[in-house]
Amino acid sequence: MSELKLPVQTIIFDFDYTLVDSAGGTIDGVNFAFDQLGLPLASDAEIRQTIGLSLPDILPTLAGEAHNKDVEEFTRLFYQRADETMVALAEFYPGVPETVKALRELDIQLAIVSQKRRRYIQPILAREGLLEAFDAIVGGGDAPYKPNPEGLFLAVAQTNSAPEHCIYVGDSKTDAETARRAGIAFIAALSGVTPRAAFEDYDVYAILEDVLGLLDLEPVKRLRAS
Repeated sequence: MSELKLPVQTIIFDFDYTLVDSAGGTIDGVNFAFDQLGLPLASDAEIRQTIGLSLPDILPTLAGEAHNKDVEEFTRLFYQRADETMVALAEFYPGVPETVKALRELDIQLAIVSQKRRRYIQPILAREGLLEAFDAIVGGGDAPYKPNPEGLFLAVAQTNSAPEHCIYVGDSKTDAETARRAGIAFIAALSGVTPRAAFEDYDVYAILEDVLGLLDLEPVKRLRAS
């Protein structure tokens, strides 16, 4: 397991299924693109399972490898629709805004590393008054797609932190693998569609039902008590 050294300097979050349920916007965008491409629409449940993947991976996962040739047009159509609906359809999980604010009060730096583009992340955060709470936001297009660890390295650099004093919190095996490659401690949040058993092949610092559990972790409780 990647060793976490105290004190915790920075907590880095995935976005979708970790802080926010943005499945509505993703489902809408995927099926808009499928309709325009003349493909059969995917079910809500099927699309939910792909959230956290890159768009170039979502298309073949749902429609088959034969449609890899359509990735560029699928991506263009998805973003065309997402620009209209993604922000409006996103919902924070209960208690997330309060947890984010409580962590900031402990002088812990916060960052986001996500496949979602910053142009969606920032207004979603701003809607809850949380944009200023994050010291760094690395979105899709800012770094190679996860599990390439470059996005995490970028967030660490932008917060002037050391990897051994950081935690990455995510909901998927992709997030766990990204943290492993970066040498950063990982916390799994079960707020998405990935079951607890899926993390058995990874060394995780903790497995939480949701990010609200961060406030009860020993390193964070020490800061609250100081």
